[in-house]
Amino acid sequence: MTDVVDSDELLRRIQRARACAAEEERSWRARSEELASADTDAARDATVRTLAYEAVTRVLDEVLRPGSRGPSGGPARAD
Repeated sequence: MTDVVDSDELLRRIQRARACAAEEERSWRARSEELASADTDAARDATVRTLAYEAVTRVLDEVLRPGSRGPSGGPARAD
């Protein structure tokens, strides 16, 4: 990886990665719900993938908007 990118391009790449992770999270969540009654093993796998993409989305949210989420993952409190 020898490409040199400026901060604006880096920000765009992080935003695209966050959008992709959020879309994957929604997709796997829907799949988990579809499979819940039919195939419990596949539903469990989809749930694990949902949680993984949720974690990636949360991390990228924190990179893009530090402090936007509270310690429990919900919205930050305005004290």
